[in-house]
Amino acid sequence: MKYTPVRNYIEGAFATATLPEIDVFDPAAGTVISRVPMSGVRELSLAVDAARRAWPAWAALPIKERVQVFFRYRALLEKHIDELSALVTEENGKIESEARAEVLKAIELCEFACSLPQIATGEVLEVSRGVECRVERFPLGIVAGIVPFNFPSMVPHWSMPNAIALGNCFILKPSELVPLSAGRIAELLTEAGLPKGVFQTVHGGRDVVEAICDHPEIRAVSFVGSTKTAQAVYRRATNNLKRCLALGGAKNHLIVMPDADREMAATNIIASMSGCAGQRCMAASVMVAVSTSDHVIARMCEIARAMVPGKDLGPVISAESKARIVRYINEAESQGAKVLVDGRNVTVPGREGGFYLGPTIIDHVKPEMKIAQDEVFGPVLAIVRATDVDEAIAVENASPYGNAASVYTESGGVARKVMERANAGMVGVNVGVPVPREPFSFGGWNESRFGVGDITGRGSIEFWTQSKKMTTKWNREAGTNWMS
Repeated sequence: MKYTPVRNYIEGAFATATLPEIDVFDPAAGTVISRVPMSGVRELSLAVDAARRAWPAWAALPIKERVQVFFRYRALLEKHIDELSALVTEENGKIESEARAEVLKAIELCEFACSLPQIATGEVLEVSRGVECRVERFPLGIVAGIVPFNFPSMVPHWSMPNAIALGNCFILKPSELVPLSAGRIAELLTEAGLPKGVFQTVHGGRDVVEAICDHPEIRAVSFVGSTKTAQAVYRRATNNLKRCLALGGAKNHLIVMPDADREMAATNIIASMSGCAGQRCMAASVMVAVSTSDHVIARMCEIARAMVPGKDLGPVISAESKARIVRYINEAESQGAKVLVDGRNVTVPGREGGFYLGPTIIDHVKPEMKIAQDEVFGPVLAIVRATDVDEAIAVENASPYGNAASVYTESGGVARKVMERANAGMVGVNVGVPVPREPFSFGGWNESRFGVGDITGRGSIEFWTQSKKMTTKWNREAGTNWMS
């Protein structure tokens, strides 16, 4: 193996492993590069015990002092960006530019955490003569984040910097498919001066997820993953009286109008569909082609056919994932859909064991087909035909998900209509991946999110804190009033 076995990071040190382990694969080669322990209740309890010891001193620090750690940590991320990007590529399969972009986004998320002293301020008002009311935010205590395989560096930074900067101790449960980046995050946080026990990692599968949901001292849980698992985590965590924000799957619709700029639309849509091998909740999944949009589709096919897997497109995460995606394509084709660009039989020279799929475009998909309804999570775009924008919006609205939607048009009126009527939490105009940048919050609707609030930006502040309301009266001259 290229890497030593992964270990839990508890109270400032990597723990000795006496646990069952599973293999960690390089999806580009299909080879084992490490092993990861499958933790359970005991290992999580050790992390909670360490966090309990660390929390009082950490919470007592003024927020301006807490964020100094993230100024230093941000600089370390920038210093080690080449190494961190290469690690993402090895464990996840992203091409170099995508891995680097992921780490750059992690840096941006840290920058927002550094700004919290200017954003997470209290409020004060003289509400009656001589009587002052104020609101201040206080940390919850011990919190946890459960993250997916598709962004091993970025998604942990959706929750971790804000939660810690706001005074909490944070326990991270990385995906067992991509556990390597979490170890480097822990090491760099320690190098930046974060006290022992404030950030810890506990690796594993379902057992440790359930232990996080059940542990009475963990006050809040964030989750990112599939809708089915998000629902299970949300139900279990809230049943144990915890705060929970669980982000689920997506089925993002891109509506293409006949007046769309051909080159911009085609380039954007293919990039959205194929970026990160389609393994992102913001990927273009369904294109709704309105009326005469064939000129855009023809250009999309040209761009897709010119892409080189292994160079322009990374692998999917596993052999099982590849087989599942191929089943969706086969089923759609057998039901009458037309495969315009076929990526099912791709082989990358020198990486014959890798889990590669080429970009795949399927036309004349019916809205009731599974490929138009389920989250495929691969470089596959289903094209559904519509006669007008109202029919296109109806197709988008029928999806149970609600993460993102976009429209390609030169008409401001059409754009406004789609933005207002799309049943999604994030909407774009001539943008294939309408991800808000900091300080704007990330979060979808419907079965793409369970819980209240958003996971990043200003929307995260309330989730990771609790407000305390204070009323004071010092001068006798205030007299007697209803607050006496």
